[in-house]
Amino acid sequence: MRRRAGELVRLEAEILEAGLALRRDGEDRFHGFRLAKVIAESDGVRTLTAHGTLYKALARLEAAGLLASTWEDPEDAAAEGRPRRRLYQVTGAAERAVATWRAGRGAGAPTPLRPGWDPS
Repeated sequence: MRRRAGELVRLEAEILEAGLALRRDGEDRFHGFRLAKVIAESDGVRTLTAHGTLYKALARLEAAGLLASTWEDPEDAAAEGRPRRRLYQVTGAAERAVATWRAGRGAGAPTPLRPGWDPS
């Protein structure tokens, strides 16, 4: 199925659902690799084909206002001897989008990200 402008696709819904699950477990902010791990461990969801796919979807979701992101403190990354991570968190709009996606999934109806949003 081809994406229509302003609609939530399955991968984006999976990302948001994983982010909401992390938040329920006490992780308000998460990085992409952590998110990919949660998605891969979830039952009934597809496996990511490439991390580039994930990061493009994260950027679309942030542009749509469903995720917010910040860079972690450089000192935290340096203390662990690794590059800084971009940390994401789901927004209230994400909760509504996932609920709408779940409700429309049975009927095969796509879910609008937000009115008038165009991912292209």
